[in-house]
Parts: sequence; C-alpha cells; structure tokens
Amino acid sequence: MKLPRCLLLKQQSRNIIVATCLLVALLTTAHAQRRSDKPAAATSASRFGNSDYLTTAQLRDYLRFIASDEMEGRDTPSRGLDITANFIATNLSRLGLKPAGDEGTFFQRIALRHYKLDPAQTHVQINNQRFKFGEDFLSLMSAGTTEGPLVYVGHGWAIKAKNIDAYQGVDVKDKIMVVLGIGLPRGTTFADLSRGEQGVDWDHPYGYAQRHGAKGVIMIPNYRTLTNWKENSLTPVERGSVFVMQPDQKEGTFSSFVSYDGPVGTFGLLMTEGLRLPVVTISVAMLNALFQGEKENPLEIFKRIVSLDPGQPFDFTPTKRVSFKVGLSSEQQRAQNIAAVLEGSDPVLKNEYVVVGAHYDHLGLRTPVNGDTTYNGADDNGSGAAALLALADAFARGPRPKRSVLFAWYCGEEKGNWGSRYMLEHPVVPVDRIVTQINLDMIGRTKKEGDTNPRNHWLTGPNEIHVIGSSMLSTQLGDLVETVNKSYLNLTFNYAGDDPKSGFSFSSDHAEYGRKGIPFVWYFSGFHEDYHRVTDSADKIDYEKMGRVARTVCATAWVLANTPNRPLVDKRLPTELSR
Repeated sequence: MKLPRCLLLKQQSRNIIVATCLLVALLTTAHAQRRSDKPAAATSASRFGNSDYLTTAQLRDYLRFIASDEMEGRDTPSRGLDITANFIATNLSRLGLKPAGDEGTFFQRIALRHYKLDPAQTHVQINNQRFKFGEDFLSLMSAGTTEGPLVYVGHGWAIKAKNIDAYQGVDVKDKIMVVLGIGLPRGTTFADLSRGEQGVDWDHPYGYAQRHGAKGVIMIPNYRTLTNWKENSLTPVERGSVFVMQPDQKEGTFSSFVSYDGPVGTFGLLMTEGLRLPVVTISVAMLNALFQGEKENPLEIFKRIVSLDPGQPFDFTPTKRVSFKVGLSSEQQRAQNIAAVLEGSDPVLKNEYVVVGAHYDHLGLRTPVNGDTTYNGADDNGSGAAALLALADAFARGPRPKRSVLFAWYCGEEKGNWGSRYMLEHPVVPVDRIVTQINLDMIGRTKKEGDTNPRNHWLTGPNEIHVIGSSMLSTQLGDLVETVNKSYLNLTFNYAGDDPKSGFSFSSDHAEYGRKGIPFVWYFSGFHEDYHRVTDSADKIDYEKMGRVARTVCATAWVLANTPNRPLVDKRLPTELSR
C-alpha cells in the first residue's frame, strides 16, 4: 500500500536529499576502493580477469544503497526505481563504459500507461437491482459497458489434450458468461497448457469469451477471493494496473506486457494481452440475486467450488438481464532498463556479446506489516543488481576481453520480465550476436545449519548456489561453467532447479533469452522465508557468500568473452518451458 499523498509530499524533499548524500558517499567510497584494491592472486587474475578485485565491502556499499528505505522498494514505475537507476548510471559513467541506451544514455526508456479503477463509473445491475463496486463486486482492469442474457459455463476451460470442453451444448456469442472460480479443471496442470497454442488447443475463460463473441464475464468467487475481498477491492483503486506501451503503439491498445497487482479471483494471473471485455467477481449477496429463480440455486452452485464439480452448462432465464460498466482513469508513466557495453579487443569477436544481467526492481510500497510498508528487496534483487555493478567495475579496470560484454539492469521483472522482454524486442545489441546470457537473481542468502523452516527448503548453504539452465540449451556452456568453477573457487553447484517440474527454472529474466534460443545460466541462492516480504532486508545478506558467487560469475563471464568459439546450441528447450 502506498503512503498517503500528504506524507509522500512531506517526505519527498528529505528523501531526495538523503539519497543524494548516500550517493555521493558511496561513490567516494567506491572510488577510493578502486584506487586501493589489489588482486588477491595474480595467477587467478591472469586466468579469470579481474574477478579477485570484487570485495565484500564494495558489494555491501552498493546493496545498502539499492535496498535502503529511501528507494521505497523500487516498484516499476516509481521514484525509488528512478533514483536507483541514476545511481547505477552514475557509477557506469565513472567507470568509462559505453552507454547502450537511448540517445547516447545508459537508459532504455519504456513508456507505460497506468490505469486505476474509478468506483464512481463502475457498477452492476441485475434486473432493477443496482450493486456497488467494493461492497458487492470486484473487477479486473478492463474498461467497458455491457448488457445481455446470461449463460453458465462451469469452470470455463477448454483443453483438447484432456478432452475438456466447458461449452458443449451452449453458445456464448452476445451473452455474458458466468464462470465458477475453481481454477484449472480437476486432473490438469499448467504443463498441459504448454503443449499447444492458446485459442487452438486450449483456452481459459477470458480468452474463450473474447474469441467467441461473449459480451463480458461474471466470476463466482472461491474462498480465497472472499477472504482477501477488502485488499482486492482496494488494489485496483489505489495501485491499479500498469501496461507497457510499444514505441509505435496507439492509445487504448495494449501490448503483450500486462501486470495486474492483486489479481481478482482464481484467473487473475491469467489476465493476458488484449483483454477487451469487462470482467467482474461477485459477492455472495450478488450470487443470490443472480441465481434467483434459476434451475440451479446459489447454495448448490457454491458447493460446486468445494467439490470441484462444475456441473453442466445452461442458459439463464431469458427475462433476466444483467448490465455492468467498468470505468478506468489513466496516466502516462515511464520506467527504464539500464545498459552499458564494454567493447571487446578482438576486431572480429568484439561483434559478439556476453550479456550479464540482473533485475533491479522489487515490489515497492504495499500494505503495512507491523507498521512497515517498504518491500526493500535486498536479496530480490538488490543482491544481483549490486553484484552486477561490481562486475562492471572489475571488467572496466582492463585489460579488455576479446568479446564485448553487455551489462543490463532490467526493470519490471516482478511484473513478468518486462525489462528483459522489452530489451529483446527492442535490442540494444544484435540478438543473433549474443553468445550467452548470465542472470544474477537472488544470490545473497544462506541456509543456516539445522534450519527446518519449509519456506527455506530451496535455500542453499554458505558455499552452495543453484546453477540453473547452464546445460539446458548448450552442453558446451554447461561444461565451461563447471570447469571455471572447479578451477577457481569451487562452489558447490546445485542443479535441482534445472528440472522444469521444480516450478522455478524459468522464473526470471533468463527465460526470455532461453526462448530466443540463446544459451543462459542463472545463479540463484534460493527462495527463503523473507522472499517478497518486508523482511527482505540488507542486514540478512551473507556478503561473504555473495562475494564468492559474484567472483565466480565474473570469472565465468571473462572466460566466455575470451573463448574462441561461442557455446554450441545442441538442445531444445523442454516443452514445459516453451510459451
């Protein structure tokens, strides 16, 4: 939850002054370090570039700034994200790296359109009874006015591979669909949806409604939606939704990037590109009004949520009419990726690139937890963003590697990999010349001995790190990653996340590169009890471990940038990971 506007205005000047002072202090400290640090071992420096120059003190200084309260959780978009971007860009300029953003800057600007729901312009009417937003119903962020007859379609899914079709015997054209909010049909998983193309081999309720001429969708809530009713009613009004606008995009049309904060109902996370239908989720009181006089009574319908038995589709009484309107307000905003290039020294290989990336956004200001509204995101992903800045420093010291290196900080990862997707659709370097992408996302936490907390199940030990995807597309890349590690710091590599069934192997920016056929590797210390909570703070970071991981990544990038041949792509992505 954002702070009240009056408090934000009072704090704005003070926060900017504090942030500026921190920036100056940190730049001074980093500059002093750059003059005084010496390689720990000349042997490793000659083989692995300047990896030994990375210090825990440097990482700590960078991270304490990026994850400070003054950055307000670095939401996309937000003032804190912009200050962080300026901090990173100022350091890159000091290092003498080449700007790879727009118009000779380090910033690749991304235009956004921020929508908020307008309760005064949002209402539902069943026959002659009128209902209010928040009290009686919730809504997705898709504006529109509709009126028409009703058709009940159960769970609303159609999945050919499972012989599931919720629409047998009914026609939804020019009607408002009533959908039971039970999620995926019994016996199916999201893996079943990756086997075919949406709209051809499978469809969720929103997609089916739009493709088959329905006028709108009414969702019947599940227990989770009812439990979080108040939060879900405030979110679209206070936070709203942010859409990425393409450079040539007209107002009122949406790109393939969409974020809905605080999804309404089971299908909130499936709200995808181009939704042009109004969608509401009704309360129990509205459920009674909706099914009054129908062949199915409201109690039996609600029981179907528990039993996961959607029942048969049917048309409502022809005389029952429903109309609803969803009204939105909007304003234009922007965010930015940050991109810098270290040009390679070889006249031919300098035209190829090793990309080392990390997202620098987090969740921003949200609902207070014990009075704290700031989701600092120290590990997620202040740790990766800070380490990447230290890597850029190490490479900038020289000598230059043979290939060029692109250092990329992405915004909007928390919204669905916005920044990395945008950079690949609007590339700052030729995509076909990217030999590998290395992703740093959450590299700063350690599982303590004897820790039995199930939320720390995936967390790695003090000398251990998840290495994900290194051999998924390229056997050679996997071998190189292993060889560098064993020859250098010899961390314990955990490959459990390589299994698509782990559920997180593609849950970060490297996924966008993988889907383009670019070999990648993700270094990841693991999910933990503070993940996406206000308690993900800088004081909980294991800086010694973070330093070892950062130096290992630096050494790996150096070897990749100097290897005569780019890693051979000899494999295809697992089906589960393809869009």
